[in-house]
Amino acid sequence: MNQTIENPTLKEAVDTDTELKEWLVNYVGQNLDPNNENGEVTVEMIVETVSKEFPEFLLAVAEENWVRGYYQAMIDVEEGTKAIREAVHNRGRSQQTNNTGTDATSESKSE
Repeated sequence: MNQTIENPTLKEAVDTDTELKEWLVNYVGQNLDPNNENGEVTVEMIVETVSKEFPEFLLAVAEENWVRGYYQAMIDVEEGTKAIREAVHNRGRSQQTNNTGTDATSESKSE
C-alpha cells in the first residue's frame, strides 16, 4: 500500500491579515503567477517558494519539529510503559486477593 496522506492546510488560501502575510502573499503571487480561478495564494505555494529561496529557514523549522516530535514520542513510550507496568502490578494484586478467599470447588472435593 502506497497511500499518500495530504495535509488539507496546504490547500488553504492565505489571508493577508498582517503586513508580513500581505507582503509574502504578494511576493509569492507575483513569482508563481497563481493559475487558480481566484488568483489566491495557498500555504503550499508559500512553502514551495520559501523552500527554494530560503531553505535554511524551512530546514530549521523541520529540524525543530522533528526533535520535539521525537522527544514527545520518547515521553509517550515512557508513560505507556509505566502504565502497563502499573496495570500488570495491579492485576497481580487483584488475583492474589481473589485467591485468598475460600475456593468452593476445593471444599466440595474434600467432602
